[in-house]
Amino acid sequence: MPEQSGNRIALLLVDDHTLFRESVARLLEAEPDFQIVAHCASVAAALKIVAVSQVDIVLLDFDLGGGKGTEFLQQAEEAGFRGKVLIVTAGVSELEAGELMRKGIAGIFMKHSAPVLLIESIRQVAMGRSWFEPDYLKTISSGVNPPDAQKQRKKLTERERQVLQYVFEGLANKEIADRLGLSESSVKASLQQLFTKTGVRTRSQLVRVAIEHYRDEL
Repeated sequence: MPEQSGNRIALLLVDDHTLFRESVARLLEAEPDFQIVAHCASVAAALKIVAVSQVDIVLLDFDLGGGKGTEFLQQAEEAGFRGKVLIVTAGVSELEAGELMRKGIAGIFMKHSAPVLLIESIRQVAMGRSWFEPDYLKTISSGVNPPDAQKQRKKLTERERQVLQYVFEGLANKEIADRLGLSESSVKASLQQLFTKTGVRTRSQLVRVAIEHYRDEL
């Protein structure tokens, strides 16, 4: 079980479809390691909730009828929210997906997927991993590589390339350490070097950089 405040993962659901939102809330409330802090239908309501409540992960619909999920991402970051955001959507375009990744989302979950996968995706995100369907990730990567990507990227050491590959695959620090025969502190040091070289702050942003600039090395 991922370690979170109070040993449970605090969740906020943001979706303007009441039936879907309440059904998902009931589904997740049945899991002993989940805590539903609240659920709401708008960006404004979500911002008020994260301002006063501890939220580990926001399950955010991209199209909220009166607004877009990107509005929450920008305003929540400006307000100091440091939790993770998992987009739960019926679908987004390649352009929209690229924008979401640049804003540091932890993943994109498709609403047509099985409920058990939603539960798994939340736990994976809580452990610091990303959640993207492989085929969907390939679609994104094929549309975001600029012609001069080779010029924009900085050269990585072999160790950094290996760590980046495993981050791209969604492995946690301990799993990467086990694969490479290293200590977790060594993996963390390599991650910090990757953050510095690429100019990002989160693992999800690092996945985006991997797609845009280092896909041929993974």
